[in-house]
Amino acid sequence: MHLPTSRRSFLKASLLTTLALLHPGKAQANFSTGKQVSGRLNLYNIHTGEKISTTYRDPDGQYNTLAINELNWLLRCHYTNEQHPIDLQTLDFLDLLNTKMGSTNEIHVISGFRSSKYNDYLISQGHKVARHSLHLEGRAIDIRIPGTALANLHRTALSLRIGGVGYYPSEDFVHIDSGAFRTW
Repeated sequence: MHLPTSRRSFLKASLLTTLALLHPGKAQANFSTGKQVSGRLNLYNIHTGEKISTTYRDPDGQYNTLAINELNWLLRCHYTNEQHPIDLQTLDFLDLLNTKMGSTNEIHVISGFRSSKYNDYLISQGHKVARHSLHLEGRAIDIRIPGTALANLHRTALSLRIGGVGYYPSEDFVHIDSGAFRTW
């Protein structure tokens, strides 16, 4: 695991994560699927080559601060190395989706948190990204699971009926986020 590029960015991310963890009821209240998440994630960042296999949440629903900090680092903006707390509902959505897909998968992350600098760059290069993307708030993740048909991953994400689900077959990823349920 790599450490954040500066002490200041580490402290900022740790403080924001700690604040989010102090209010787990809020995160759980909005994530009212009635389905149990595993609390485990196995991720691979395709841009940095970093991997993490971690238990970020215990069976009682309590979040593991160290694991969340490690996930925040792996899901940072690969373009600027800027890190931002990833929304706990987004992590739970990803976990629930993976559980439905068999739960032993290594999930390939195309994009987690996206800095405004990188978002602006993508727009300037003609990529169709939203100016006010939930990636900018740490509330969205673009993923694929090797060996799993993208259409199947998409259908499974839709079947959960939580958050946003975008389907990008030509770019080989599915977008999920913790916003209102919607599809594109």
